[in-house]
Amino acid sequence: MNDSKRQGLRLVHITTVPITLDIFFRGQIGYLKARGVHVSAITSPGDRVSQIARREAIPIHTVPMKRTINPLADVIALWRLWRLLCALRPDIVHSHTPKAALLGTLAARAAGTRIVALSIFGLAQMSRKGFTRYLLNFTTRFSCAAADWVWCDSFSVREYVIRERLCPPEKIVVLGHGSVKGVDAVGIFSPANFNADERERIRAEYGIPRQALVLGFVGRIVADKGMHELAAAWREVRARHLELHLLLVGPFELQDPLLPEDENLFHTDPRVHLAGLCEDVARHLAAMDIFVMPSYREGFGVTNIEAAAMALPVISTRIPGCIDSVIDEVTATLVPPHDATALAQAIERYCDDAELRERHGQAGRERVLRDFRPEVIWEELFQEYQSLIQAKHIVGSPAVQAVTTSNDWRK
Repeated sequence: MNDSKRQGLRLVHITTVPITLDIFFRGQIGYLKARGVHVSAITSPGDRVSQIARREAIPIHTVPMKRTINPLADVIALWRLWRLLCALRPDIVHSHTPKAALLGTLAARAAGTRIVALSIFGLAQMSRKGFTRYLLNFTTRFSCAAADWVWCDSFSVREYVIRERLCPPEKIVVLGHGSVKGVDAVGIFSPANFNADERERIRAEYGIPRQALVLGFVGRIVADKGMHELAAAWREVRARHLELHLLLVGPFELQDPLLPEDENLFHTDPRVHLAGLCEDVARHLAAMDIFVMPSYREGFGVTNIEAAAMALPVISTRIPGCIDSVIDEVTATLVPPHDATALAQAIERYCDDAELRERHGQAGRERVLRDFRPEVIWEELFQEYQSLIQAKHIVGSPAVQAVTTSNDWRK
């Protein structure tokens, strides 16, 4: 088709699993469509696909993609992506996270897509060693080499990518103050939405006493999230703080399992409460007094700013990504990764000091309201797409079709 006959530019987002579309791109798709962008998506089959397609009013195509390394399945997925992109003929293909980044950028190049965009929202190799780290670095370099433009969700991850020579610095941007989507701290993640009675009802659902002090976590319950250190810290602090309860929100995953003794602790301790995979994250945060996220690797640590938006003090690790999502000794307490003793000390400090919890929580909410409005990131993304379009001299309206590829629940 001749460019002059096109009705606008088309953007395709590629994600490994449907939930990434739901979590990271809710709101963004509608914003881009309102600016004249034609958005569509490619992801693996799943229960959420039809629901997301109806809600966002976009076409979503399915291509099975494995989250783990599987050469045969990956080659088949690459071929299917190439065929689909040849049929769709998008102007921009934007792929997200490691597996989709590799397959999406390669398929887009093979299909002759004019603009190939890539997201780096965290890097698995940051917590790996040996051959696995080498292989992941190689695939990241390969994906970056195939991309025209690379979006990192934090300045510290951008610095890491440059330092490790994974991507030329001139290709890499960070939107706003970081994060994938910011936080709706007015409509969704606002303490004003949850009064004392609602907070008590949430706690009652899990058998948490009304007067308890609640330490909470939101994310995938896997080893890379620092669950071993959290389990060790919990063993240390629970005996000295009998009023303290632990609420874990998120799914256990077999791909990166916990040590058996740690998983057993979380399942058997009567003061540990497992919520599983939940849609209403803000409601669960409203039941907490302290938020903890002792991860080994993050792209940004969006749950940290979601918790901050709910006026919770945050305990997190001093790693790329997390150091952007909080401010140590202002909105949070940062501890070294893999350090259960420091983690326990930080938990006890907040347990013992209600005024400190209040001060850090309020400072965190003020920062989120000031620096992490979703519309700012969406507008900057739209402007980046426009700049890429103009640089390639593509004829058409500001419309773009999006294909997104990603693989992690809440990162």
